[in-house]
Amino acid sequence: MTVPESNTATPRILVSLCTYNERENIELLLPEIRQHLPQADVLVVDDNSPDGTGNYVRELQAASPWLKLISRAGKLGLGTATVAAFQFAIAQQYDLLVNLDADFSHPPRFLPDLVAAAATSDVIIGSRYVPGGSIEGWGPVRHFMSQGINLYARCLLGLKTRDNSGAFRCYRVPRLCEVDWSASRAKGYAFQEEILFRLKQLGCTFTEVPIHFAERRYGQTKINWKEAVSAGIVLWQIRLESFLPGRKS
Repeated sequence: MTVPESNTATPRILVSLCTYNERENIELLLPEIRQHLPQADVLVVDDNSPDGTGNYVRELQAASPWLKLISRAGKLGLGTATVAAFQFAIAQQYDLLVNLDADFSHPPRFLPDLVAAAATSDVIIGSRYVPGGSIEGWGPVRHFMSQGINLYARCLLGLKTRDNSGAFRCYRVPRLCEVDWSASRAKGYAFQEEILFRLKQLGCTFTEVPIHFAERRYGQTKINWKEAVSAGIVLWQIRLESFLPGRKS
């Protein structure tokens, strides 16, 4: 694939949101994203949400040319939804793709910080685990799960970054072009670590920007012990496959 050059002076920015039953959150989230990053377009990748998230976005589009929508047939997984956002950004030749969760756990006020850091790095992580980062609303179990999967990812995949499981990130789209996304294995939350591993193999540079993480405003979290165990298994598979001849990204 031909890798387009990035326009660092006035970058075209796409903010992506992967949604499943986020109707209440997204109604308030979209205006906040526009408030803090008014020059960006916003892409919603919706997995046929029963609560009408996709229909709500579709209704807004007529008066909002900056708002894009990918409607999928069903709940196909966070990993494949993120890849769909990557492929859209590549096809439309955006310079930067910023991804955040659609439940307000990633406050939009940090968006300008991530975009600013893209001037010197390929991948910018909105990090809970660097000085200045913080988490609000978690109990001991959530802290243990998160810290555990991050330590596991660093040891297994050789990642140097502290927060490898969060989705609040900014990517230089030309670097995303270099990855063979058809070879992606993770469908769920392990995809966050897989992305970093594949980009690390390509020699990408990384920066972590501190953020304040807050528990979702509406709805229920989709993370549980089953997801955590599944993620651990998938990361082992990804690491083992990386040793196969000719397998880089």
